[in-house]
Amino acid sequence: MRYLSTRGRVEPVDLRQAVRMGLADDGGLLVPESIPDVRGEVDSWRPLDYPELAYEVMRPYAEDIPAADLKGLIETTYAGAFDGRVAPVVRVGDLHVMELWHGPTLAFKDVALQFLGNLFEYLLGRVGGEMNILGATSGDTGSAAICGARGRKGIRIFVMHPHRRVSPIQQRQMTTVLDANVHNIAVEGSFDDCQRIMKTLAADLDFKRRYALGAVNSVNWARVLAQIVYYFKAALEVTAAAGADAVRVCVPTGNFGNVLAGWYALRMGAPISRLILATNSNDILCRFFTTGRYALGNVRQTLSPSMDIQVASNFERYLYYRVGCDPARLNRMMAEFSGTGSLQVDVAADGTVAPEFLAGAGSEEDTLAAIRRYHERHGYLLDPHTAVGVAVAEALGAAGGDEPVVCLATAHPAKFPEAIRRATGRDLAHHPDIDALMDLPTRCAVLPDDVEAVRDFIVRTVG
Repeated sequence: MRYLSTRGRVEPVDLRQAVRMGLADDGGLLVPESIPDVRGEVDSWRPLDYPELAYEVMRPYAEDIPAADLKGLIETTYAGAFDGRVAPVVRVGDLHVMELWHGPTLAFKDVALQFLGNLFEYLLGRVGGEMNILGATSGDTGSAAICGARGRKGIRIFVMHPHRRVSPIQQRQMTTVLDANVHNIAVEGSFDDCQRIMKTLAADLDFKRRYALGAVNSVNWARVLAQIVYYFKAALEVTAAAGADAVRVCVPTGNFGNVLAGWYALRMGAPISRLILATNSNDILCRFFTTGRYALGNVRQTLSPSMDIQVASNFERYLYYRVGCDPARLNRMMAEFSGTGSLQVDVAADGTVAPEFLAGAGSEEDTLAAIRRYHERHGYLLDPHTAVGVAVAEALGAAGGDEPVVCLATAHPAKFPEAIRRATGRDLAHHPDIDALMDLPTRCAVLPDDVEAVRDFIVRTVG
Protein backbone atom coordinates (compact mmCIF):
# COMPACT_ATOMS: atom_id res chain seq x y z
CA MET A 1 0.00 0.00 0.00
CA ARG A 2 1.30 3.42 -0.95
CA TYR A 3 0.11 6.81 0.30
CA LEU A 4 -0.66 9.88 -1.78
CA SER A 5 -1.05 13.52 -0.81
CA THR A 6 -4.45 15.12 -1.24
CA ARG A 7 -2.63 18.05 -2.86
CA GLY A 8 -0.89 15.79 -5.41
CA ARG A 9 2.63 17.22 -5.14
CA VAL A 10 4.38 14.46 -3.16
CA GLU A 11 5.71 11.23 -4.60
CA PRO A 12 3.89 8.14 -3.25
CA VAL A 13 5.31 6.85 0.05
CA ASP A 14 4.91 3.69 2.13
CA LEU A 15 3.41 3.60 5.62
CA ARG A 16 6.75 3.99 7.39
CA GLN A 17 7.47 7.15 5.43
CA ALA A 18 3.90 8.41 5.84
CA VAL A 19 4.05 8.04 9.62
CA ARG A 20 7.28 9.98 9.89
CA MET A 21 6.12 12.67 7.44
CA GLY A 22 2.86 13.35 9.32
CA LEU A 23 1.50 16.28 7.35
CA ALA A 24 2.38 15.80 3.68
CA ASP A 25 5.31 17.93 2.56
CA ASP A 26 3.08 19.81 0.09
CA GLY A 27 0.70 20.86 2.87
CA GLY A 28 -1.86 18.18 2.09
CA LEU A 29 -2.86 15.05 3.99
CA LEU A 30 -1.70 11.55 3.14
CA VAL A 31 -4.35 9.02 2.11
CA PRO A 32 -4.08 5.37 1.02
CA GLU A 33 -3.96 4.89 -2.74
CA SER A 34 -6.94 2.52 -2.42
CA ILE A 35 -9.43 1.46 0.25
CA PRO A 36 -9.38 -2.33 0.76
CA ASP A 37 -12.67 -4.17 0.29
CA VAL A 38 -12.88 -6.74 3.11
CA ARG A 39 -16.57 -7.66 2.88
CA GLY A 40 -15.68 -11.25 2.07
CA GLU A 41 -13.61 -11.56 5.25
CA VAL A 42 -15.72 -9.74 7.82
CA ASP A 43 -17.72 -12.72 9.07
CA SER A 44 -14.54 -14.66 9.79
CA TRP A 45 -13.37 -11.80 12.02
CA ARG A 46 -16.29 -12.05 14.47
CA PRO A 47 -14.57 -14.40 16.98
CA LEU A 48 -11.30 -12.43 17.07
CA ASP A 49 -10.13 -10.55 20.15
CA TYR A 50 -9.16 -6.90 19.82
CA PRO A 51 -5.44 -7.34 18.95
CA GLU A 52 -6.29 -10.03 16.40
CA LEU A 53 -8.96 -7.83 14.81
CA ALA A 54 -6.59 -4.84 14.79
CA TYR A 55 -4.01 -6.87 12.88
CA GLU A 56 -6.53 -7.95 10.22
CA VAL A 57 -7.84 -4.40 9.74
CA MET A 58 -4.41 -2.73 9.67
CA ARG A 59 -2.51 -5.33 7.67
CA PRO A 60 -3.57 -4.19 4.15
CA TYR A 61 -2.44 -0.65 4.99
CA ALA A 62 0.93 -1.68 6.48
CA GLU A 63 2.42 -4.08 3.96
CA ASP A 64 5.89 -2.55 4.35
CA ILE A 65 6.07 -3.57 8.02
CA PRO A 66 6.91 -7.27 8.55
CA ALA A 67 3.85 -9.18 9.74
CA ALA A 68 5.52 -10.37 12.95
CA ASP A 69 6.60 -6.81 13.79
CA LEU A 70 3.11 -5.43 13.19
CA LYS A 71 1.59 -8.13 15.38
CA GLY A 72 4.13 -7.34 18.09
CA LEU A 73 3.34 -3.61 17.99
CA ILE A 74 -0.37 -4.30 18.25
CA GLU A 75 0.02 -6.81 21.10
CA THR A 76 2.30 -4.45 23.01
CA THR A 77 -0.21 -1.62 22.60
CA TYR A 78 -3.45 -3.34 23.49
CA ALA A 79 -2.42 -6.10 25.85
CA GLY A 80 -1.11 -3.78 28.56
CA ALA A 81 -2.32 -0.18 28.70
CA PHE A 82 -6.04 -1.00 28.55
CA ASP A 83 -6.30 -3.83 31.09
CA GLY A 84 -8.03 -6.03 28.54
CA ARG A 85 -10.88 -3.50 28.00
CA VAL A 86 -9.95 -1.63 24.86
CA ALA A 87 -13.44 -0.77 23.64
CA PRO A 88 -16.20 -2.52 25.60
CA VAL A 89 -19.83 -2.07 24.52
CA VAL A 90 -22.58 -1.65 27.13
CA ARG A 91 -26.34 -1.44 26.61
CA VAL A 92 -27.85 1.78 28.00
CA GLY A 93 -31.56 2.12 27.33
CA ASP A 94 -32.19 1.94 23.59
CA LEU A 95 -28.54 2.64 22.78
CA HIS A 96 -25.32 0.68 22.74
CA VAL A 97 -22.44 2.72 24.17
CA MET A 98 -18.88 1.85 23.18
CA GLU A 99 -16.62 3.04 26.00
CA LEU A 100 -13.39 4.20 24.39
CA TRP A 101 -11.96 5.71 27.55
CA HIS A 102 -10.35 2.70 29.23
CA GLY A 103 -6.80 3.82 28.37
CA PRO A 104 -4.26 5.59 30.59
CA THR A 105 -5.61 9.13 30.05
CA LEU A 106 -9.30 8.13 30.06
CA ALA A 107 -10.01 9.33 26.52
CA PHE A 108 -10.58 7.68 23.15
CA LYS A 109 -7.36 9.23 21.84
CA ASP A 110 -5.41 6.60 23.81
CA VAL A 111 -6.57 3.86 21.45
CA ALA A 112 -4.62 5.40 18.58
CA LEU A 113 -1.87 7.30 20.37
CA GLN A 114 -0.62 4.37 22.42
CA PHE A 115 -0.17 2.56 19.10
CA LEU A 116 1.44 5.59 17.46
CA GLY A 117 3.95 6.00 20.29
CA ASN A 118 5.03 2.38 19.90
CA LEU A 119 5.17 2.78 16.12
CA PHE A 120 7.36 5.91 16.35
CA GLU A 121 9.78 4.12 18.67
CA TYR A 122 9.85 1.07 16.39
CA LEU A 123 10.64 3.18 13.30
CA LEU A 124 13.33 5.22 15.04
CA GLY A 125 14.92 2.01 16.28
CA ARG A 126 15.43 0.92 12.68
CA VAL A 127 16.58 4.15 11.06
CA GLY A 128 18.18 5.92 14.03
CA GLY A 129 18.06 9.65 14.70
CA GLU A 130 15.57 11.66 16.70
CA MET A 131 12.06 12.98 16.25
CA ASN A 132 10.55 16.18 17.59
CA ILE A 133 6.79 15.76 17.66
CA LEU A 134 4.65 18.87 17.43
CA GLY A 135 0.97 18.57 18.29
CA ALA A 136 -2.06 20.79 18.86
CA THR A 137 -4.87 19.80 21.17
CA SER A 138 -8.34 20.98 22.05
CA GLY A 139 -8.12 18.87 25.20
CA ASP A 140 -7.70 15.10 25.04
CA THR A 141 -5.18 14.60 22.23
CA GLY A 142 -2.47 16.36 24.22
CA SER A 143 -2.51 14.19 27.31
CA ALA A 144 -2.87 10.99 25.27
CA ALA A 145 0.02 12.00 22.97
CA ILE A 146 2.19 12.89 25.96
CA CYS A 147 1.39 9.58 27.62
CA GLY A 148 2.32 7.74 24.42
CA ALA A 149 5.62 9.62 24.02
CA ARG A 150 6.89 10.33 27.54
CA GLY A 151 10.27 8.82 28.34
CA ARG A 152 10.73 7.30 24.88
CA LYS A 153 14.26 7.26 23.50
CA GLY A 154 14.92 9.65 20.65
CA ILE A 155 11.57 11.46 20.95
CA ARG A 156 10.70 14.93 22.23
CA ILE A 157 7.10 16.09 22.22
CA PHE A 158 5.80 19.66 22.08
CA VAL A 159 2.06 20.03 22.68
CA MET A 160 0.17 23.29 22.16
CA HIS A 161 -3.19 23.86 23.81
CA PRO A 162 -5.37 27.01 23.85
CA HIS A 163 -4.59 28.91 27.05
CA ARG A 164 -7.50 28.68 29.53
CA ARG A 165 -9.75 26.99 26.92
CA VAL A 166 -9.36 23.36 27.93
CA SER A 167 -10.91 21.91 31.06
CA PRO A 168 -8.81 22.27 34.25
CA ILE A 169 -8.39 18.49 34.42
CA GLN A 170 -7.35 18.22 30.77
CA GLN A 171 -4.79 20.95 31.45
CA ARG A 172 -3.41 19.17 34.52
CA GLN A 173 -3.22 15.83 32.72
CA MET A 174 -0.77 17.47 30.32
CA THR A 175 1.18 19.86 32.51
CA THR A 176 1.83 17.52 35.44
CA VAL A 177 3.96 15.28 33.20
CA LEU A 178 7.49 16.50 33.99
CA ASP A 179 9.55 14.05 31.91
CA ALA A 180 12.51 15.78 30.27
CA ASN A 181 11.24 15.02 26.74
CA VAL A 182 7.78 16.56 27.33
CA HIS A 183 7.11 20.25 26.64
CA ASN A 184 3.70 21.89 27.10
CA ILE A 185 2.85 25.18 25.43
CA ALA A 186 -0.26 27.21 26.25
CA VAL A 187 -1.00 29.42 23.23
CA GLU A 188 -2.96 32.62 23.85
CA GLY A 189 -5.59 31.81 21.25
CA SER A 190 -8.03 29.11 20.15
CA PHE A 191 -7.42 25.50 19.14
CA ASP A 192 -7.72 26.59 15.52
CA ASP A 193 -4.82 28.98 16.16
CA CYS A 194 -2.75 26.13 17.62
CA GLN A 195 -3.56 23.98 14.63
CA ARG A 196 -2.64 26.78 12.22
CA ILE A 197 0.76 27.20 13.92
CA MET A 198 1.38 23.45 13.73
CA LYS A 199 0.54 23.31 10.02
CA THR A 200 2.59 26.41 9.24
CA LEU A 201 5.70 24.96 10.86
CA ALA A 202 5.14 21.58 9.21
CA ALA A 203 4.87 23.34 5.83
CA ASP A 204 8.29 24.95 6.33
CA LEU A 205 10.22 22.04 4.86
CA ASP A 206 13.67 23.33 5.82
CA PHE A 207 12.58 23.67 9.44
CA LYS A 208 10.67 20.37 9.36
CA ARG A 209 13.71 18.46 8.10
CA ARG A 210 16.32 20.26 10.18
CA TYR A 211 14.40 19.59 13.39
CA ALA A 212 12.95 16.18 12.37
CA LEU A 213 9.42 17.45 13.00
CA GLY A 214 6.73 14.78 13.33
CA ALA A 215 2.99 14.92 14.02
CA VAL A 216 0.64 13.16 16.44
CA ASN A 217 -2.56 14.95 15.47
CA SER A 218 -4.96 13.07 13.25
CA VAL A 219 -3.21 14.62 10.27
CA ASN A 220 -0.95 11.59 10.83
CA TRP A 221 -2.53 8.70 8.92
CA ALA A 222 -1.56 6.16 11.60
CA ARG A 223 -3.98 7.88 14.01
CA VAL A 224 -6.90 7.33 11.65
CA LEU A 225 -5.78 3.78 10.84
CA ALA A 226 -5.78 2.70 14.49
CA GLN A 227 -9.25 4.18 15.01
CA ILE A 228 -10.79 2.24 12.10
CA VAL A 229 -10.45 -0.92 14.18
CA TYR A 230 -12.98 -0.11 16.88
CA TYR A 231 -15.67 0.62 14.30
CA PHE A 232 -15.31 -2.94 13.07
CA LYS A 233 -15.46 -4.20 16.66
CA ALA A 234 -18.62 -2.20 17.41
CA ALA A 235 -20.38 -3.26 14.22
CA LEU A 236 -19.46 -6.95 14.49
CA GLU A 237 -20.28 -7.23 18.19
CA VAL A 238 -23.60 -5.38 18.13
CA THR A 239 -24.96 -6.92 14.91
CA ALA A 240 -24.25 -10.37 16.37
CA ALA A 241 -25.94 -9.54 19.68
CA ALA A 242 -28.97 -7.87 18.07
CA GLY A 243 -29.37 -10.22 15.11
CA ALA A 244 -29.12 -7.22 12.79
CA ASP A 245 -27.50 -6.79 9.39
CA ALA A 246 -25.92 -3.42 10.19
CA VAL A 247 -25.62 -0.70 12.82
CA ARG A 248 -25.63 3.06 12.84
CA VAL A 249 -22.72 4.68 14.69
CA CYS A 250 -23.08 8.09 16.35
CA VAL A 251 -19.84 10.03 16.69
CA PRO A 252 -19.35 13.31 18.58
CA THR A 253 -16.72 15.13 16.53
CA GLY A 254 -14.94 18.42 16.11
CA ASN A 255 -11.84 17.75 14.03
CA PHE A 256 -13.46 15.06 11.84
CA GLY A 257 -10.72 12.50 12.60
CA ASN A 258 -12.81 10.05 14.59
CA VAL A 259 -15.81 10.02 12.28
CA LEU A 260 -13.49 9.83 9.25
CA ALA A 261 -12.13 6.54 10.62
CA GLY A 262 -15.74 5.32 10.73
CA TRP A 263 -16.21 6.40 7.11
CA TYR A 264 -13.17 4.33 6.09
CA ALA A 265 -14.57 1.34 8.02
CA LEU A 266 -17.91 1.73 6.24
CA ARG A 267 -16.18 1.94 2.85
CA MET A 268 -14.08 -1.15 3.66
CA GLY A 269 -17.20 -3.18 4.30
CA ALA A 270 -17.89 -3.04 8.04
CA PRO A 271 -21.61 -3.71 8.71
CA ILE A 272 -22.37 -0.01 9.23
CA SER A 273 -25.28 1.57 7.36
CA ARG A 274 -24.82 5.21 8.34
CA LEU A 275 -22.68 7.48 10.47
CA ILE A 276 -24.45 10.00 12.71
CA LEU A 277 -22.19 13.04 12.96
CA ALA A 278 -22.79 15.09 16.10
CA THR A 279 -21.35 18.53 16.81
CA ASN A 280 -21.88 21.02 19.58
CA SER A 281 -22.68 24.67 18.76
CA ASN A 282 -19.41 24.82 16.81
CA ASP A 283 -21.40 23.26 14.01
CA ILE A 284 -19.39 23.79 10.81
CA LEU A 285 -19.44 20.05 10.05
CA CYS A 286 -23.14 19.69 10.81
CA ARG A 287 -23.90 22.60 8.49
CA PHE A 288 -21.81 21.07 5.72
CA PHE A 289 -23.55 17.68 5.86
CA THR A 290 -26.98 19.29 5.87
CA THR A 291 -26.40 22.07 3.31
CA GLY A 292 -23.24 21.25 1.34
CA ARG A 293 -21.63 24.53 2.43
CA TYR A 294 -18.49 24.50 4.57
CA ALA A 295 -18.20 27.96 6.11
CA LEU A 296 -16.24 29.36 9.03
CA GLY A 297 -17.92 30.74 12.12
CA ASN A 298 -16.64 32.03 15.44
CA VAL A 299 -15.34 29.48 17.94
CA ARG A 300 -17.64 29.22 20.94
CA GLN A 301 -16.51 27.88 24.32
CA THR A 302 -18.79 25.06 25.46
CA LEU A 303 -19.13 22.30 28.04
CA SER A 304 -17.58 19.95 25.45
CA PRO A 305 -14.27 21.78 24.84
CA SER A 306 -12.61 19.08 22.74
CA MET A 307 -15.18 19.86 20.04
CA ASP A 308 -14.74 23.65 20.13
CA ILE A 309 -13.27 23.72 16.63
CA GLN A 310 -14.16 25.44 13.37
CA VAL A 311 -11.45 24.28 10.92
CA ALA A 312 -11.62 20.46 10.97
CA SER A 313 -8.20 19.31 9.78
CA ASN A 314 -9.32 15.86 8.58
CA PHE A 315 -12.12 17.26 6.46
CA GLU A 316 -9.65 17.64 3.59
CA ARG A 317 -9.28 13.86 3.39
CA TYR A 318 -13.02 13.42 2.97
CA LEU A 319 -13.20 16.28 0.48
CA TYR A 320 -10.46 14.61 -1.61
CA TYR A 321 -12.67 11.57 -2.12
CA ARG A 322 -15.70 13.79 -2.59
CA VAL A 323 -14.09 15.46 -5.64
CA GLY A 324 -13.14 12.14 -7.22
CA CYS A 325 -9.55 12.02 -5.87
CA ASP A 326 -8.70 15.00 -8.10
CA PRO A 327 -5.84 16.98 -6.47
CA ALA A 328 -6.17 19.91 -8.88
CA ARG A 329 -9.83 20.37 -8.04
CA LEU A 330 -9.14 19.95 -4.33
CA ASN A 331 -6.38 22.59 -4.47
CA ARG A 332 -8.81 25.05 -6.04
CA MET A 333 -11.41 24.37 -3.33
CA MET A 334 -8.92 24.71 -0.49
CA ALA A 335 -7.62 27.95 -2.00
CA GLU A 336 -11.22 29.20 -2.15
CA PHE A 337 -11.73 28.27 1.49
CA SER A 338 -8.48 29.94 2.50
CA GLY A 339 -9.47 33.12 0.69
CA THR A 340 -13.17 33.39 1.51
CA GLY A 341 -13.72 31.17 4.55
CA SER A 342 -16.20 28.95 2.74
CA LEU A 343 -16.63 26.39 -0.02
CA GLN A 344 -19.59 24.59 -1.57
CA VAL A 345 -20.07 21.06 -2.94
CA ASP A 346 -22.80 19.76 -5.22
CA VAL A 347 -25.97 18.55 -3.50
CA ALA A 348 -28.31 15.85 -4.86
CA ALA A 349 -31.69 16.85 -6.26
CA ASP A 350 -33.39 15.59 -3.08
CA GLY A 351 -31.15 17.82 -0.95
CA THR A 352 -28.92 14.97 0.22
CA VAL A 353 -25.30 15.95 0.77
CA ALA A 354 -23.84 12.52 1.59
CA PRO A 355 -26.09 9.45 1.91
CA GLU A 356 -23.76 7.74 4.39
CA PHE A 357 -24.05 10.61 6.89
CA LEU A 358 -26.75 12.00 9.15
CA ALA A 359 -25.78 15.16 11.01
CA GLY A 360 -27.05 17.23 13.91
CA ALA A 361 -25.87 19.74 16.51
CA GLY A 362 -26.47 19.62 20.26
CA SER A 363 -26.82 22.76 22.37
CA GLU A 364 -25.56 23.25 25.93
CA GLU A 365 -29.11 22.60 27.15
CA ASP A 366 -29.29 19.38 25.11
CA THR A 367 -25.97 18.25 26.57
CA LEU A 368 -26.95 18.85 30.19
CA ALA A 369 -30.38 17.28 29.66
CA ALA A 370 -28.85 14.12 28.19
CA ILE A 371 -26.43 13.75 31.11
CA ARG A 372 -29.24 14.28 33.61
CA ARG A 373 -31.69 11.95 31.83
CA TYR A 374 -29.30 9.03 31.42
CA HIS A 375 -28.17 9.27 35.01
CA GLU A 376 -31.73 9.40 36.37
CA ARG A 377 -33.16 6.69 34.10
CA HIS A 378 -30.24 4.34 33.69
CA GLY A 379 -27.73 5.17 36.43
CA TYR A 380 -25.17 5.90 33.70
CA LEU A 381 -22.94 8.98 33.54
CA LEU A 382 -22.16 10.48 30.14
CA ASP A 383 -19.30 12.90 29.70
CA PRO A 384 -20.43 16.11 27.90
CA HIS A 385 -18.97 15.10 24.51
CA THR A 386 -20.70 11.72 24.56
CA ALA A 387 -23.85 13.50 25.72
CA VAL A 388 -23.78 15.64 22.57
CA GLY A 389 -23.73 12.45 20.51
CA VAL A 390 -26.55 10.86 22.48
CA ALA A 391 -28.69 14.00 22.26
CA VAL A 392 -28.21 14.22 18.49
CA ALA A 393 -28.94 10.51 17.96
CA GLU A 394 -32.20 10.89 19.88
CA ALA A 395 -33.15 14.13 18.13
CA LEU A 396 -32.68 12.51 14.73
CA GLY A 397 -34.92 9.63 15.75
CA ALA A 398 -32.12 7.08 15.41
CA ALA A 399 -32.53 5.42 18.81
CA GLY A 400 -35.00 2.57 19.12
CA GLY A 401 -35.36 1.89 15.38
CA ASP A 402 -34.85 -1.29 13.42
CA GLU A 403 -31.09 -0.85 13.28
CA PRO A 404 -29.11 -0.76 16.54
CA VAL A 405 -27.34 2.52 17.29
CA VAL A 406 -23.85 2.56 18.77
CA CYS A 407 -22.80 5.83 20.43
CA LEU A 408 -19.07 6.32 20.90
CA ALA A 409 -18.24 7.39 24.46
CA THR A 410 -15.12 9.48 24.02
CA ALA A 411 -14.05 10.34 27.58
CA HIS A 412 -14.58 9.36 31.21
CA PRO A 413 -16.99 11.80 32.94
CA ALA A 414 -14.45 12.45 35.69
CA LYS A 415 -12.55 14.64 33.22
CA PHE A 416 -15.48 17.11 33.19
CA PRO A 417 -16.81 17.32 36.76
CA GLU A 418 -18.30 20.81 36.38
CA ALA A 419 -20.58 19.67 33.55
CA ILE A 420 -21.68 16.68 35.63
CA ARG A 421 -22.40 18.92 38.64
CA ARG A 422 -24.44 21.31 36.51
CA ALA A 423 -26.44 18.47 35.00
CA THR A 424 -27.11 16.41 38.12
CA GLY A 425 -26.61 18.86 40.97
CA ARG A 426 -24.19 16.37 42.53
CA ASP A 427 -20.43 15.79 42.66
CA LEU A 428 -20.51 12.38 40.98
CA ALA A 429 -17.63 12.43 38.50
CA HIS A 430 -14.48 10.98 40.03
CA HIS A 431 -11.66 8.66 39.09
CA PRO A 432 -8.62 7.93 41.30
CA ASP A 433 -6.15 8.82 38.54
CA ILE A 434 -7.84 12.19 38.07
CA ASP A 435 -8.13 12.95 41.77
CA ALA A 436 -4.39 12.25 42.17
CA LEU A 437 -3.50 15.05 39.74
CA MET A 438 -4.74 17.87 41.91
CA ASP A 439 -1.67 18.12 44.17
CA LEU A 440 1.04 17.50 41.57
CA PRO A 441 3.47 20.19 40.33
CA THR A 442 3.06 21.48 36.78
CA ARG A 443 5.26 22.83 34.00
CA CYS A 444 4.02 24.83 31.01
CA ALA A 445 5.20 27.72 28.83
CA VAL A 446 2.63 30.39 27.95
CA LEU A 447 3.31 31.83 24.49
CA PRO A 448 1.54 34.38 22.27
CA ASP A 449 -0.50 33.29 19.27
CA ASP A 450 2.50 33.59 17.00
CA VAL A 451 4.26 31.09 14.75
CA GLU A 452 7.70 32.56 15.40
CA ALA A 453 7.28 32.39 19.18
CA VAL A 454 6.59 28.65 18.97
CA ARG A 455 9.38 28.13 16.45
CA ASP A 456 11.86 29.89 18.73
CA PHE A 457 10.72 27.82 21.70
CA ILE A 458 11.39 24.59 19.80
CA VAL A 459 14.79 25.79 18.60
CA ARG A 460 15.87 26.83 22.09
CA THR A 461 14.66 23.55 23.59
CA VAL A 462 16.23 21.27 21.00
CA GLY A 463 19.44 23.30 21.12
